Amino acid sequence: MLLQPNMNWEKNQGIALPTVLAELTVSPDAIRVDFTVEEPFDCFRADVMENGGPCWEDSCVEIFLQNPRNSSEYFNFETTSRGFILAARGQGRENRIKLDDSEIGTIKRTKQLASVVGDFISWGMSVTLPAALFGIESFEGMRLRGNLYKCADKAKTPHYLSAFPIDTERPDFHRPEFFRDLN
Repeated sequence: MLLQPNMNWEKNQGIALPTVLAELTVSPDAIRVDFTVEEPFDCFRADVMENGGPCWEDSCVEIFLQNPRNSSEYFNFETTSRGFILAARGQGRENRIKLDDSEIGTIKRTKQLASVVGDFISWGMSVTLPAALFGIESFEGMRLRGNLYKCADKAKTPHYLSAFPIDTERPDFHRPEFFRDLN
């Protein structure tokens, strides 16, 4: 799927925006999302150097998933171009519970090193989320709802893209009411 900018958001207007493709694959034991990103130099940032850091400030791809066992809760997995990740769960933007190091260790991340192509930087990230992370044995028969995102809040040119539209006045990815079926 192609991630799209919400052009009603002022921060996305009048700028060159990244192109982001995402491919989601669900197997019984894991969800895998492969992101391919091409973005203008001004959109790229890679300063975060640790898991649990402010990944959304860097060039970042994000997977937000409703908990298959508890529809009032959702997970957010935010991964930088370097493979650092912020992962948390909760019912809304506030009071998120960060996943601990052992949980983060179960999330497989495979990065494609950034390369320069003309005036753009190309990079990729594959993220594999095991079923056990959600407290289930298998995704088989599970309804998966969520959204996929790309952002870089602290880049010279901040930007915000999503797989499914978010009908808000300004960028806000923590909006589960706009999640859609992913499988």
